[in-house]
Amino acid sequence: MLHSMTGFANAAGECGAKRINLDIRSVNHRYLDVQFKMPDDLRYLESALRERVAKHALRGKVECRIQIQPVESGEAVLKLNRELVDELAALNTQWRKQYEGLAKLSVADILKFPGVLSSKSEDEEAFAREVEKLMEAALGDFVAARAREGRKLQEHILERLEAMEGIVDALAELFPHLLQAYLEKVRARLAEAVENIEEDRLKQEFALYMQKADVDEEFSRLRSHIAEVRRIVSEPKGSIGKRLDFLMQELNREANTLGSKAIAAECTQASVELKVLIEQMREQVQNIE
Repeated sequence: MLHSMTGFANAAGECGAKRINLDIRSVNHRYLDVQFKMPDDLRYLESALRERVAKHALRGKVECRIQIQPVESGEAVLKLNRELVDELAALNTQWRKQYEGLAKLSVADILKFPGVLSSKSEDEEAFAREVEKLMEAALGDFVAARAREGRKLQEHILERLEAMEGIVDALAELFPHLLQAYLEKVRARLAEAVENIEEDRLKQEFALYMQKADVDEEFSRLRSHIAEVRRIVSEPKGSIGKRLDFLMQELNREANTLGSKAIAAECTQASVELKVLIEQMREQVQNIE
């Protein structure tokens, strides 16, 4: 399934006297770049959570934000970390002796410090399991969101591939008539100068004519690249964004070559229309994982 690199999901739950809010969002990036924004006392979970994200995303800049909030409950029993309180008080006393002007810590200041108060019923292992459970739930929604966006990108690209095929087929059908008209033009030009024409000039005109007449290779390569892009987006396997980006460059190269061999305004117009469609696809390919 084709996946976009853009996605968002969130999950929320409660454990003990705390509510956990977890958000995952991602944007385009050349590689997989996972960043976490979470309380310091949850940092020990970062490595395991990072591995979980890596199993579900191959490319993109992924930001995971975890917020912890206390649950308002009249039944909550708080536990005071006396060792931490003693340490804070000792540090405050020491620093006030060392540095003049430092204010004395109030009870409110100490209680606000992370880790001073906690719920007695709070189980660290249970809390970690809840965070991991929420991460899995959010990742499921995250992957689904990227898949939905991927389907839109797939439709967008397939529509433009079909339009490109129409342009190439129409020009290929018209080209023999354009070539005949171009030949008549060259013949008339040569007829006007036939009395004074030199052998080298004749060879140059003939070489130019043959160069502009040979566009079969461009048509063939355009069709081949179009078929390959269609195959990749219709049956995506793994990370396909980089391969598609390369094919966009190849398509653009052939469209430019076709334009440089233009023997009529129709050729130039077809080249421009092809490049517009390729650019539209290229912009969307930047979003594909």
